[in-house]
Amino acid sequence: MANATIWILKVVIALALAGSLVVQTMILPAIWVDMTHGGAPLWAKLTFISSGAGLILAMQVFAVCVWRLLTMVKRGSVFSRASFGYVNTIIGAFAAASVLAFLLAVLLAPGGIAPGLIGVITGASLVLAGIALLVVVMRRLLVQATQRETEVRTLRSELDEVI
Repeated sequence: MANATIWILKVVIALALAGSLVVQTMILPAIWVDMTHGGAPLWAKLTFISSGAGLILAMQVFAVCVWRLLTMVKRGSVFSRASFGYVNTIIGAFAAASVLAFLLAVLLAPGGIAPGLIGVITGASLVLAGIALLVVVMRRLLVQATQRETEVRTLRSELDEVI
């Protein structure tokens, strides 16, 4: 991967993280106040705000892990055991986001919310679960690539001994 691509991706991640911090510190509290003035019950406010905060946190965890993996790509060390921790964390972040979105849909369904909105939230939950499963498949590819990298190093070492 070209250094320019890695740099651009890191800029995008940094902007996304900065935006998520704005949402956490300014937007979520403003939504809480709006819901309070609108007469929303406490359970609705807690459900919506905590789900939003959890989803943002999952995105932040994902972003940090991708940043670390990009750094490993730049150094040429992505095919190592250290990368698996980041990939596993990404899988967990997407799985947690999927569960949070689904729980949000379940909690909002009996509250008289538009059925279309519940459907959209449920669909988002399924998409997030699908992304988690896709990363599981990509993790398997990383396992295979790491094994090949180990084999190549072993063969090079043996060839150096012969020469």
